Amino acid sequence: MKIYTKTGDTGETGLYGGTRVAKDAMRVEACGTVDELNACIGFARSQIQDSEVSTILHRIQNELFDIGADLATLEVHSQAARLRIPSSLALELEKEIDQFHDQLPPLKNFILPGGAAGGAATHLARTVARRSERCVVCLAKEEPVNPEVLIYLNRLSDLLFVLARVVNHRSGESEPLWAPQTERTNA
Repeated sequence: MKIYTKTGDTGETGLYGGTRVAKDAMRVEACGTVDELNACIGFARSQIQDSEVSTILHRIQNELFDIGADLATLEVHSQAARLRIPSSLALELEKEIDQFHDQLPPLKNFILPGGAAGGAATHLARTVARRSERCVVCLAKEEPVNPEVLIYLNRLSDLLFVLARVVNHRSGESEPLWAPQTERTNA
């Protein structure tokens, strides 16, 4: 089987079930940004030595494929209900946020994205998670979207923030702190 189909050469792509849409459609943008997020998480995993965090990120990568399937399936499709993600996915993220947050020193300042390579890569994934969420919000203004997708992406960006801090903390890397302009110029 060839990797290229040539069916997208005219600027269209297929959703689950065969419906053809323009490649610049908001639904395709949302699916593509979730795919980009998945790739960012894969990159972060390649930079992280912590097996507990890596295992969680691997599970999340699988869940993002489920979200992609959810987003790529129109409400009218016969398999739509089967492909919708459940609320339990976001609840699991909340448990992990609470678990890891309790292991970290309290934040007294805003932190800059950075630290160890794995922490910095996880911060990058967090920003792409936020962009994914914004894309899905735009899509939801135009077409029906499973509300659990938005909830999941919102929680995921929070978890990625906490995991970036965990990776930096466990590696002994200090978190770079934001210094407001007034402090930078008066120093």
